[in-house]
Amino acid sequence: MTAIPLFITAPHPCSYLENEAAQSAFVDPSFRLDTVIYSLLIAHGFRRSGDDVYRPQCAQCSQCVPVRVPVAQFKPNRSQKRCLQKNRQTTAIIKPAVFEQAHYDLYLRYQNQRHAESNMANTSPDEYIKFLGSSWCNTQFIEFFCDDELAAVAIVDRLDNALSAVYTFFDPQFSSYSLGVYAVLWQIQHAQNQGLEWLYLGFWIANCRKMNYKDQYQPLQGFIGQHWTLISP
Repeated sequence: MTAIPLFITAPHPCSYLENEAAQSAFVDPSFRLDTVIYSLLIAHGFRRSGDDVYRPQCAQCSQCVPVRVPVAQFKPNRSQKRCLQKNRQTTAIIKPAVFEQAHYDLYLRYQNQRHAESNMANTSPDEYIKFLGSSWCNTQFIEFFCDDELAAVAIVDRLDNALSAVYTFFDPQFSSYSLGVYAVLWQIQHAQNQGLEWLYLGFWIANCRKMNYKDQYQPLQGFIGQHWTLISP
């Protein structure tokens, strides 16, 4: 495989853990990426945000753990089974990763309800599609409908032998449907149906409430010490 040039960022305050300094290793933006190369990178702990591909490279902390679900072995727990039952009438439509006003409006409602304190609540249309989409990756937007209304959108990357869950947002009026959980369960089932091996879920952080829920999808593997190993809930 061709050597991939990386850049290390300067230390900056961590977005997830108080009193921690974060650093990341970014793939050189001038390096030509595609789905084949990204499939190899994600298997080594990398993640994309827009067109940028990175992984944590913190000097004093290793709490951000890349995780994935081996979909053929997945077993829903009791809570996840209830979520599936609640959403038995929820329908999904796979769409191309292009800007749609209805998606953007839903995204803003979600951010203003869930993350009003962050600058994501003021994202412009251009910033929105650059954050979720990619010029080189095979990305899809999954629409979820409850009672014939657009209730959620999940952004998913299709890789060589896996799916990667990029982001999910939903209409706050449908919070009782647990659509964030359902979107992950749907992606696991979709990966199974497509004969894929993994669903990548980004980073798991045991001491961060926003990120530690991922260990509820079992079995779960974490990329620790350059190896994939099982993580227990």
